[in-house]
Amino acid sequence: QVQLVESGGGLVQAGASLRLSCAASGRTFSSYNMGWFRQAPGKEREFVAAVTGSGGTTTYADSVKGRFTISRDNAKNMVYLQMYSLKAEDTADYYCAARAGYGLGTTKTAYNYWGQGTQVTVSS
Repeated sequence: QVQLVESGGGLVQAGASLRLSCAASGRTFSSYNMGWFRQAPGKEREFVAAVTGSGGTTTYADSVKGRFTISRDNAKNMVYLQMYSLKAEDTADYYCAARAGYGLGTTKTAYNYWGQGTQVTVSS
């Protein structure tokens, strides 16, 4: 069982940067592939980024590639999402998720555990 708590959201202007953090419980954190998803008002939850348990491999949605960076610190049981050049369309609730299965997942159903989310609002 993994419990996830996101933080770091807020209101920023377009072009700004923001770093989201996700704190995970459990002693086997490094065995989980981790992901970030987001859900804008009235829209489906969508994949943003994922990282393997070791942190060695990452993947991103095309909409954030080159602007967002996912990373993890297994010693601290933390996952981060560094966001640069934020746009109004990045406005959403951002969720951290843990995947027990093999490989990086890019769909909601691939993940077993979810945090409660942190809100990001980008004003244009």
